[in-house]
Amino acid sequence: MNFLARQKKLREQLASAGLDALLVSHLPNIRYLCGFTGSAGFLLVADAGSVFFTDVRYDTQARDEVKGAKVIIARKAVLSALGEWVDARRKKSKGWTIGIEAEHLTVAERKRLADLLASGVRLRNAPALVERARMVKEDAELGLIRAAVQLGATLFDRALEVLRPGVKESEVAAEMEYAARRAGAEEMSFPTIVASGARSALPHGRATEQAIAPGGFVVCDFGVILAGYCSDQTRTVWVGAASKEARDTYERVREAQQAAIAAVRPGISVAEVDAAARKVLCKAGLGRYFTHSTGHGVGLEIHEAPRVAAGHKEELKPGMVITIEPGVYFPGKWGVRIEDMVAVRDDGCEVLTPTSKDFLAV
Repeated sequence: MNFLARQKKLREQLASAGLDALLVSHLPNIRYLCGFTGSAGFLLVADAGSVFFTDVRYDTQARDEVKGAKVIIARKAVLSALGEWVDARRKKSKGWTIGIEAEHLTVAERKRLADLLASGVRLRNAPALVERARMVKEDAELGLIRAAVQLGATLFDRALEVLRPGVKESEVAAEMEYAARRAGAEEMSFPTIVASGARSALPHGRATEQAIAPGGFVVCDFGVILAGYCSDQTRTVWVGAASKEARDTYERVREAQQAAIAAVRPGISVAEVDAAARKVLCKAGLGRYFTHSTGHGVGLEIHEAPRVAAGHKEELKPGMVITIEPGVYFPGKWGVRIEDMVAVRDDGCEVLTPTSKDFLAV
């Protein structure tokens, strides 16, 4: 990854945002800009250069990982070290406006930092400069995402080997997560969802001790983190002999998902992609049962910009990676969701998820 180029691009945006420096506190943003993978630190990006602050636990790791920034190891609270560093450059920093990531810096941290800084240094909420840059993936990032998606897809094979009536949801999830770690995953992108029967109507019904019973759907939503990048996939299977209603509902969701995928191309808005899925389900009389957005961006985080939803105006660009995951949910009965990851290309899109979406009964 070209961390120097990423920081340079960010510096070029500071003046137009009315900032002299940006204090990056969100760890995925820090990783994106300088390569640090630890759990504590701040990156200050300014015209004169970048400085990374962390504590003594990460002395060796920070010096090994951080690229394009001076590393300062705090022997006390990291925020205190940051404040002292800025204060020691009082003349240079006088009149500075430092942007902060308001969605990630706590109120207490902001107050503590403001108290540490010399008068004349102002803190101001910054626009989402790093998140916007992260929306468009570089070729190297796309390669890592493809690898994560391929690994994650193998977990569904393991689920099908163990998913039977009488087996607990948590047992299926455990087998999938064990297979993920054996295959080299760093961790799961999120707690694995295995929701059966009436619980399949819960969009985020995480695995429980409930035993899987015949006569219902099982929603399996899962993903892995590999080299820092996430995958996300959902498949829904029927247990036992399937009714015509179950098959028809599944097919309508699959048609909606395919319609949304077909809409993905550069220049189209995320709202239009969302509308393509909803149009199919509304025509089938299922629109009111589709209760969430059609998708979201995926990268260093499992949920990142852009959000694929009604009312959002973001236009798709080559290099963006999003999920397409329409679903319908009948409370107390069952639910169906199908999800793939899709990369926007110059000529349309590439479906990254390799798993079949044919109706499947076990």
